[in-house]
Amino acid sequence: MDISTLVSNQHAHFRSGATLPAAVRLDALDRLRRNILAMQPDIEAALQADLGKHPYESYFCEIGQVLEELSYLRSHLRRWAKPRRVHTPMTLFPAKSRRYPQPYGVVLVMSPWNYPFMLSLTPVLGAIAAGNCVILKPSAYAPATSKVLSQLIAATFEPQYVAVVEGGRAENSALLDQRVDYIFFTGGVTVGKEVMRRAAQNLIPVTLELGGKSPCIVDETADLALAAKRIVFGKFLNAGQTCVAPDYVLVQQEVKDQLVEQLKKTLLDALGDDPLSNPEYGKIVNDKHYRRILGLLEGQTILLGGQARDGKIAPTLLDQVDPQSPVMQEEIFGPVLPILSYATPQDVVDFVSNREKPLALYLFSRSREMQDLVTSRLSFGGGCFNDTILHLATPYLPFGGVGNSGMGAYHGKASFDTFTHYKSILVGGQQVDVPLRYHPYTPSKFNLLKRFLK
Repeated sequence: MDISTLVSNQHAHFRSGATLPAAVRLDALDRLRRNILAMQPDIEAALQADLGKHPYESYFCEIGQVLEELSYLRSHLRRWAKPRRVHTPMTLFPAKSRRYPQPYGVVLVMSPWNYPFMLSLTPVLGAIAAGNCVILKPSAYAPATSKVLSQLIAATFEPQYVAVVEGGRAENSALLDQRVDYIFFTGGVTVGKEVMRRAAQNLIPVTLELGGKSPCIVDETADLALAAKRIVFGKFLNAGQTCVAPDYVLVQQEVKDQLVEQLKKTLLDALGDDPLSNPEYGKIVNDKHYRRILGLLEGQTILLGGQARDGKIAPTLLDQVDPQSPVMQEEIFGPVLPILSYATPQDVVDFVSNREKPLALYLFSRSREMQDLVTSRLSFGGGCFNDTILHLATPYLPFGGVGNSGMGAYHGKASFDTFTHYKSILVGGQQVDVPLRYHPYTPSKFNLLKRFLK
């Protein structure tokens, strides 16, 4: 089936009303859950092939996250899908006001390669829960996972309801030529801008989940041993190929040396003195990105790591990094962590705010004043205090970027809302017809109007 026919068939299926009943949506989620569990060994094998992920990491960061999101959506779906009565001003008495949640129609989900299972299915779940038809376009950079996703979706849904389109740039372009009703894109800033430009031609609404250089700030009040463990976890998970990974550390100069020693100790304890031979440590997705990351290390002062072989790059700590160097100008998206120092909290505000708004920000501090300064003065998508990346793992916190790091949000109720248009309906009362709005405009009416509208 060609892409235009697929889109046409999905539009027809949506217009039939088949996806609207809550029972249909719940059944779809249940069938998908059963098939995910049945295909779990295949999914783990695909993630191992594409990214060298250990089965533990595959379940912890991908499969388990999808199942948890599915369970949360399923438990709230019926309530969210119902019309909701809202307040009506006295000036409109005796009318009533309601909001009706309505799915957009045909949703295109374009997913990335770094968490190719989780970042594909999490938005798909939200679109299904909201009552849409869905076309999923996985990344060609993770071909094994793309294939297993295609098999999973084909085993669960008819293509007029949910379908997968595999391929590369040609398929991406063909999909963006279609008149879908919503586009959800996760990926880099450059491609995100092109997606938005193409969507604008047909006024298609978009959610863009992008990236950026997410800072990790450590002040002198922090528990340095704990901070090091959690920075290492967040930075070197998936070999650093995480959109919300700490991209660089800004540490107060008084405790920089202590933090560096804790980071070194933590890395050795976690992965040993030869992390490239550790089966729990993943690989870089392809040779292009492998060589790009190695290029960022040229001319840098390496405190630990830097070794590379067989598509793997050891966790690497950098010191004395020039803020204008390439490693500080682009998102690293790999296992390289520059460490910079600062003197005062204002230095942190100036450094971070003079760059593009990041997708995430992390602060390790016991100081309430520092926490308040970061939340009030710095703009970023979301983040953690005294931890890293776990804000991504809860359905209770909407996840999304701001500015150059994206627009829109999802997870939990935010996913349902993202793929839903809320129609506002005012139901006029017929038993009483208040004459205030009608001619003639008398002084007594005017005085009464001013009493209500103020």
